[in-house]
This record gives sequence, C-alpha cells and structure tokens, in this order.
Amino acid sequence: MSGRRHARSPLGGVLQVAWSPWIVVVAGVLALVTLQVVALLAVPGQDRSTAGPEPAPTLALPELPPSTTPTRVAATLPMPVVPGLSPRRTEPLPGTGGGTESPPPTGDPAPPGATRPPAPPPAPAPPAPSVTGRYSKLNDYGDSFIGEVLLTNTASGPRSWTVRLVLPRGRLVTSWVDGAPQGTARMSDGVFTYTSGVDLDGRSSVPLRFHFEQTGGANRPSSCTVDGFACSGL
Repeated sequence: MSGRRHARSPLGGVLQVAWSPWIVVVAGVLALVTLQVVALLAVPGQDRSTAGPEPAPTLALPELPPSTTPTRVAATLPMPVVPGLSPRRTEPLPGTGGGTESPPPTGDPAPPGATRPPAPPPAPAPPAPSVTGRYSKLNDYGDSFIGEVLLTNTASGPRSWTVRLVLPRGRLVTSWVDGAPQGTARMSDGVFTYTSGVDLDGRSSVPLRFHFEQTGGANRPSSCTVDGFACSGL
C-alpha cells in the first residue's frame, strides 16, 4: 500500500484554478490597506485621540491613457509679450476715435430751422456823370475832318470836365472851345486829351472842336469819353 500513488482528483484541480485570481485580488487589497495604515501612522503631530475614524480604504482604479484629441486653448489667456515679435497695437489712440475719419461737413452748417443772416446789399451803381458829351462830325475834307464834342452840365452847380479821344493815325492840327475860355490840350500815342480851363456852369453847354489830318484809317475817333463815361453819337 505504501508504494502505491494516490490519484489526483480532477475536481480539486478545477477549484484551484478558479480561486487563483481572487487570491491575487484579496492579497492586493490587503497590501493597499496595510500601506495606508502605515502612511497614517507615519504623519507627525497628528493626535490619535481626537482624530476621527479612518476612512475606509478605496481601491485605486487604473488611470486611462491620455486622450490624443487636441484641446483648445482658452481665448482669454494672455499671450506672452516677446520683444520684437509681439503684434502691434490696433486700438485707436486716445482722442483720435476709432475707424476711418469722417469727412468734414459740407453745405450749410446751420442747424435746421435756423435763420440765415441777410445777404449783403449789392454795390451801389456809380453815380451818373454831371457833365456828359455828344460827338458829331462837322466837316469832312477827305484827308482831314473837323469834329465836335458838345459838353452839357446836368448839375445845378459848376463842374470841371476832361475829354479823351482816340484818333486814327495822323496829326492834330488844332483844337479850341467855342465861346468859352480855353483849356489845356495834349496829344500822346494817338490819344487826344483836353481839360477845361474854367468850370462849366450848371445847366449849360459848351462845344469842344478840333481839326485833325489823318494818314490812315477812318476820319473819325474810335473812342470818346467825358470824365470816364462814353460819349453818345459815336
């Protein structure tokens, strides 16, 4: 009998294989509890009498691997300022306002309903001349002629006067005032100027006559003025 081997029961082998994982789990839990107890006892200065009940040990679950999905950085995080690489400031400077500058106002700057100042009155017309002139040709000799400027004083008081005639190319023979004191005659660059010697009485007339020899052009003056105003009849 001593030399006979006992046959191993097949049921015992199955039970041994089934209990093997649980033995490993229980051993791990006991090891974790033992480590936590040792850690709590190793904390210095802790009063064991006032300390509350120790928390029940928890099983540490294995950590999941980090996600590979990229996360967005919050837009509110301040960006680091790097000299030479920081973006330029885009905010408007104080006092300059934002955006583009508005064009200056055009048109009437007065608010609606406001009355405009009255327009300035037009410049007054120049006064009518006191002494007027009327031109006429008395004689025509072909190569010369005698002309006349009749001067009339429309004012009530005496007035002086000046006659200017633009004559054709030629020579002034003579000039005179008929029936009145003589004045001053001058010929320069085709312009004949005659200034009264005495003032012309109010409401009266006097003729200025001249004899002229022309060498070309019409036998009449091209312009006649009295005190700057044009003569009639030319």
